[in-house]
Amino acid sequence: MTAHPPIHAAPVVAHGGRLDAARRLYPDAPQPWIDLSTGVNPRPYPLQPLSGEIFTRLPDDDAFAAVEAAARRAYRAPAGVEIIAGAGTQSFIQLAPRVFPARRVAVLGFTYAEHAASWRAAGAHVETVETIEALTEKDVGVIVNPNNPDGRLVAREEIAAAAARMTQRGGLLIVDESFMDFTPEHSVAGFAHEPGLIVLRSFGKAYGLPGLRLGFALCSRARAARLRAALGPW
Repeated sequence: MTAHPPIHAAPVVAHGGRLDAARRLYPDAPQPWIDLSTGVNPRPYPLQPLSGEIFTRLPDDDAFAAVEAAARRAYRAPAGVEIIAGAGTQSFIQLAPRVFPARRVAVLGFTYAEHAASWRAAGAHVETVETIEALTEKDVGVIVNPNNPDGRLVAREEIAAAAARMTQRGGLLIVDESFMDFTPEHSVAGFAHEPGLIVLRSFGKAYGLPGLRLGFALCSRARAARLRAALGPW
């Protein structure tokens, strides 16, 4: 029997996008509310009319293949990099600690709090570090690039080198590129075949469609197989 790390109750983290809660707290606030906390493009992508068929069936293998092929073109991911569609980047953030359990996790700098919260909930000891070197000394390292909320950028060459070090050590580097559509030249999607690297991409940030929960994980075939198995049927 395989032992799994305990799942602990994580503290509730206030998150953007919950305008209903904000309205209840401040019922006399002027309208309309402008939510600046979620980093979503306020101008949605111009959608074409949708076929009624999409509301009457589940996505099949061909649908998955089509959306993952579109993501491969958009993110310029080479052959050898697997692409997995999921219910937003958040789904992979919460899934990773269960699929790739670790004891020592480091997160680079002040950043999106859900990464640390998810690993802590899985029983990991999580530290905030300030250097890439400190990051690669742990079992798992997390970099949000560009960083949320301050836009800090880490050079792709530096991340590629860190991913190679993690691969050599048998560790894992997770690079959250949720905002990378705005600076695509800095993406490390081209290195995601490295066994020690997972790259996360978000659809809703740039295209202004947060209600469509769609995100992607780019990684090696071995890690992709484990993620797909954990996601299960759509």
